[in-house]
Amino acid sequence: MPEEALASQFKGQVALVTGGSRGIGRAIAVELAKRGASVAFNYLKNHEAARQAEEEISATGAECLRLRAHVGDEEAVEALVRQVHERFGRLDIVVNNAASGVMRLSTELSPKHWDWTMDINARGPWLVTREAAKIMGAGSRVINISSPGSKMVLPSYFAVGVSKAALEAVTRYMAVELAGQGISVNGVSAGYIQTDALDAFPDELGVKELAQRPTPAGRPVQPQDVANVVAMLCGPDAAMIRGQIITVDGGETVFHR
Repeated sequence: MPEEALASQFKGQVALVTGGSRGIGRAIAVELAKRGASVAFNYLKNHEAARQAEEEISATGAECLRLRAHVGDEEAVEALVRQVHERFGRLDIVVNNAASGVMRLSTELSPKHWDWTMDINARGPWLVTREAAKIMGAGSRVINISSPGSKMVLPSYFAVGVSKAALEAVTRYMAVELAGQGISVNGVSAGYIQTDALDAFPDELGVKELAQRPTPAGRPVQPQDVANVVAMLCGPDAAMIRGQIITVDGGETVFHR
């Protein structure tokens, strides 16, 4: 697509990116803004990162709305979507990217850790999508961000992996249930990417090193790679892709080392 056309691809549309202040979420929010969308994003704790993300999004010329909200809380989600609607009057794209989790073995995990992880990673996307669907029109898109840990067993990834598997099931069910409203629901599974999220892994597991080594594609995966695929799924050419999880990992998960 020509650069000029790309810059206006989502002109007039409004996107909500959860967890949009850092890492993959921030790259997605900025990319959608570069393509002409007005962007709202939420964050939970890091005010400075949220402020910097707002500045980067606004620097593209897009209108930006920064909101603090806990996506695992039903009332907070209702308020989040309501504020987006009050500010922009519509909602066309939802990217459920917010994620958290406690990195422990299943035998070392407490129910409190389980509940926290599931609330953010699986319950949150369901709540956000359920609420957003009330105001989204035909042709709207929902993209859920998953990870290969939904299918592969990764070190100390029990709670997060299970929550991502649940998220992928949410994606399939809601893709069918919302199809009648003209809302498309898909997922993007991001491979090992060097972001702050990897700080949660113990150093001895070597996960950061995995994220830095070249994939079969010849280089590590970057947040921008995920953002590009999300943008593709939000475009008209992806209208008949429904309930699918697209893996963005440079071929890493199909290559036996």
